[in-house]
Amino acid sequence: MAVDTILLAFLGTLLLLYAIGVPIAIALGATSVFVMLLPIGPSFNPGIISNQLLHGLNSFVMLAVPFYLMLGRLMNRTGMTENVFEFANSLVGQFRSGIAQVNILASLIFSGMSGLAVADAAGLGRVEYTSMREYDYDKSTAIGVTGTSSIIGPIIPPSVPIILFAVLAQESIGSLFLAGIIPGVLLALFLSLFVYAVVLKNGPGKTGSFDFGECYRSFVSALPALAIPIFIIAGITTGMFTPTEAGALAVLYTLLLGFVNGDLTPGSMVKEFRGGMVETFAILFIIGIAMLYGLVALQLGIPTLLAETVLATTTNQTAVLFLFVGLFLLLGTFMSITATIMIMTPIVMPVIQQVGIDPIHFGIVMILTLMLGVVTPPLGSVLFVLEKVTDATLKEVMKAVIPYYIPILLVVLLIVFFPDLTTWIPYNLAG
Repeated sequence: MAVDTILLAFLGTLLLLYAIGVPIAIALGATSVFVMLLPIGPSFNPGIISNQLLHGLNSFVMLAVPFYLMLGRLMNRTGMTENVFEFANSLVGQFRSGIAQVNILASLIFSGMSGLAVADAAGLGRVEYTSMREYDYDKSTAIGVTGTSSIIGPIIPPSVPIILFAVLAQESIGSLFLAGIIPGVLLALFLSLFVYAVVLKNGPGKTGSFDFGECYRSFVSALPALAIPIFIIAGITTGMFTPTEAGALAVLYTLLLGFVNGDLTPGSMVKEFRGGMVETFAILFIIGIAMLYGLVALQLGIPTLLAETVLATTTNQTAVLFLFVGLFLLLGTFMSITATIMIMTPIVMPVIQQVGIDPIHFGIVMILTLMLGVVTPPLGSVLFVLEKVTDATLKEVMKAVIPYYIPILLVVLLIVFFPDLTTWIPYNLAG
């Protein structure tokens, strides 16, 4: 059977279903079954389908997903996100481009608590945008900074996209968590410098003077929240517990703190757990179906086909990375990061292994590149969140974030050319 026929049936069907609005999990499952029923596909076997769905989710590391989703929800519910923002404001809010820098710093700190760009935009977005507008920042700058700073979250641990990639690529979650630290900090630094240049050219000046007393007070208020990412990273690095266990302990800590401080009631806890269960089910359902899709891809020989195609073009590791960066930038314009990770990871990993690219390095490159998708029209999820939490139209939001692609792409280039930026911490500090 011709190669183009196989690709048309396997990828064309999926993209067609996704384009007409079929949910990604249903599209993946329907494509898998459709290909099984074709003469070119593996034989249709309900037993294989059920077995793949069951064992694809029967993994201890998958428990990390609901824990970190729940952690982000509890941080919002107990007001920890606002405490983080106030602390960041007391540190840098009084300097030139101060409130804009607060926006980025708060996202950097909050990234260690949620692991989702949408959670950052929803949790801090309204506060950050309102504060910038109050200090006379134009709407475009306020939206651009708020939207693009939210993508720091899925790079710095804990990170739900990193967990998904690690499970599908069969790599260490802890190593990938640690690999994201330097790229995440670089992303915050580059965004900060870019914002400073924008504000220096056309923006408000200083917003006040540094107040040590206010800084200390806000630090004390934010300390319980600041302890969470330190606790998670230190525990994983020293081997005291796994990323899954760290997530469970962080949720327990936040629950106890919420009840002690009176920020959490049994009713609100039940509400957050219910919401977390819905989010968890949605993600795990996608993962289970993606496992089936990956199995069908393997049986069709698509990973081998892709590997042969890429290797016929080039065997240079940097060139191969750039090929995939271009592919991920394209996919990010119309697919969610979760969907892309689910679909592409099982397909591209054989290529990565044959070329000799470090899978830890590749995982961070892939996720950081795909993060542009959450702020890219027409389907970027953060764009829709910003429309909800600000007074801007969707068109204004889309236009505002485009200039801020520059610092993000610069960081992508850096980590492509310098793999040690991702691998140094997991291989040298964590062994």
